[in-house]
Amino acid sequence: MPRLKVLSGEDVIKIFKTFGFTISGQKGSHIKLARLLKNNVKQSVTIPNHKEIDRGTLKAIIRQASKYISEEELKNQFYAD
Repeated sequence: MPRLKVLSGEDVIKIFKTFGFTISGQKGSHIKLARLLKNNVKQSVTIPNHKEIDRGTLKAIIRQASKYISEEELKNQFYAD
């Protein structure tokens, strides 16, 4: 089974920007990313802006994002081969 990469909040934000998300707000160290689809559906993901995000937190982010993005695309970004 592939292992999760060690990623910072900045790394994760860059990954989600490739999927069309933009920063929509920040509260403390948590950054909210959002994207608006053509049918006016708003999708959002919250990312902690830490130097290294815990693996459990990364798994939760992946689970949250899998509602909007295919798991295969997410695995390519978050897991090492």
